[in-house]
Amino acid sequence: MAQKQTQATKPAETLELDSVLAKQSDLARNALKSITKDTEVGEHLRVEATGQRLVTHFFQCLKPGYKGWVWAVSLTRVPHGRIGTVCETDLLPAEGALLAPPWIPWSERLEPGDLGRKDRTPYNPDDPNLDQGYEATGQDADQLALWELGLGRKRVLNREGRNAAVKRWLRDVHSRTELDRHGNPPEDPCSTCGYLWKISGSLRLEFGLCTNAWSPDDGHVVAMDHTCGAHSETDADLTPSTLPVGRTFLDDKSLQELDPDEITLSGQTADA
Repeated sequence: MAQKQTQATKPAETLELDSVLAKQSDLARNALKSITKDTEVGEHLRVEATGQRLVTHFFQCLKPGYKGWVWAVSLTRVPHGRIGTVCETDLLPAEGALLAPPWIPWSERLEPGDLGRKDRTPYNPDDPNLDQGYEATGQDADQLALWELGLGRKRVLNREGRNAAVKRWLRDVHSRTELDRHGNPPEDPCSTCGYLWKISGSLRLEFGLCTNAWSPDDGHVVAMDHTCGAHSETDADLTPSTLPVGRTFLDDKSLQELDPDEITLSGQTADA
């Protein structure tokens, strides 16, 4: 039987710090003068090997608004050369750096409770909470009949109790029905919504439970003809923003310091 020979895995190569470039922190510090002020560069923190004859010097950043950031300057040299060359200067976030919050797409910013009764949600064809619907069959008809008879319970709801519940529920549902922003009720009823949880018993043809976390009716009994703007199949027209759009410019080399006493909001001072 032939023996399999396996080649030993080579250990990861450790980059050797270039001693010539490691001593040229002054060259790296001078390179930062082209992108920032001398007063915004602090002490030399460390130097790291990033390649063959390639190192990066790190300096403390004293720039206002950039707490925890560091200046980084990459140096290299030619073989047998003694003078370093600046490759790149940068401002990088270090551990504990003050960073902007991660970007959240507008389509993912809607949370339960944000939707009012006059609002409508856009259609989501890939809703993770919904699956493809299927036609009902009669396979469980016998089990359903036994369930509705109330087997296992000493007493069940009679006709008067059901009628009283229907009146209360309809009164509550109608009190939660409002028109949309155009003065019209939403078109799609709850009976066609994927978030409708059907109840058992004789009331299942008239009522169900709303399970849509974005709907104001979440967790409530809803009538089959009830409507809201969070229907699973509804859609909303995209409207342009009413906020004025000013001239766009980018300045990532300086920080504008504002006097709070001079800032005005809607014609009032910040202290007002």
